[in-house]
Amino acid sequence: MSATTFAAFGEVMLRLCPEGKKRFIQVLPGQLEATFGGGEANVCASLAILGKKARYLTALPDNPIARAFATHISGLGVDASKINFSKTGRMGVYYAEHGSNLRGSNVIYDRAYSTISLLGPEDYDFNAMLDGVDALHLTGITPALSENAFLSTRELAKAADAKGITISVDLNYRKKLWNWKPGVAKNDLANECMRQIAQYATIIGGNEEDAADVFGIHADGTSVEAGKLNVQAYIQVAATLAKQFPKVKNVAFTLRESISADHNNWGGMLYDVESKQAMFAPLDQDGTYAPYQIKDIVDRFGGGDSFFAGLLYAKSTYGTLEEAIRFAVAASALKHTISGDYNYSTLDEVLALVKGNATGRVKR
Repeated sequence: MSATTFAAFGEVMLRLCPEGKKRFIQVLPGQLEATFGGGEANVCASLAILGKKARYLTALPDNPIARAFATHISGLGVDASKINFSKTGRMGVYYAEHGSNLRGSNVIYDRAYSTISLLGPEDYDFNAMLDGVDALHLTGITPALSENAFLSTRELAKAADAKGITISVDLNYRKKLWNWKPGVAKNDLANECMRQIAQYATIIGGNEEDAADVFGIHADGTSVEAGKLNVQAYIQVAATLAKQFPKVKNVAFTLRESISADHNNWGGMLYDVESKQAMFAPLDQDGTYAPYQIKDIVDRFGGGDSFFAGLLYAKSTYGTLEEAIRFAVAASALKHTISGDYNYSTLDEVLALVKGNATGRVKR
């Protein structure tokens, strides 16, 4: 197995959810389930569970809750030794209400004045954070929090690039964020900032909407709101995106068709810039794209993060891009069966699904 050491930088939050698919108004006053979650932390957790070396980089307040998170993620096998514990700020919170059938899921952010949004590049030791790291993963979530968080992400990317560390970027556009520059439209601010980060990336990816939301590159014949995707159009989206960033070698997209909150069709595409070839997964016996039909979804949060983690794992482990995209899509499909932000699927479970074992039979 490859000895690649992965790192990811971003904000982790306390995640609070009603049990099952109940609404907040049904359970409050009362109890909420408390876990942890955040795009970059999710990637590190998945990589560690799959057996890779992963280091999580973030800034947190020096308090018992943040220390509990560090203990928790360390228990999953993630290196938490370079977390920047500060006397400034707080830990962000997100409230997640799971949808059902015709009612979509909803997220409420409580992230203002979080530690990572307050600290600037001068507050980090980038050399120490990146010591021994081979690959760095970044997203568009943390730069959307504040100017300081954007500048820290950009400077970390610059430092990693100078060290020859490969960089992956998940565009991860969040419509409820990008509020930190008054008078500038959210999409315009995301475009301006993410261009400065993505210039260092060899892998860029996102969901079926991200290239349009961030860079204005649309997939013809696609209506995300209606749950209809023209998957072939994403080949041109990837090619157009790649032309704007000379370092990029691969572009990856998750392809989600939302039939309802409980039923999604799920697949992915990986585009190779050098060969100008696109690979889709999963495929049927005739080699035609045939997405997984995921019904009775348990928890869709973290699906894209588990896809990127699976892609990074597979690209560093297997010989072909076809194997990589099949693994990434299978890993992220399984995430939909697991509550919480993290993908606790094992390597054997992912490989079984890649091979077509989707019956869910009891293993005795």
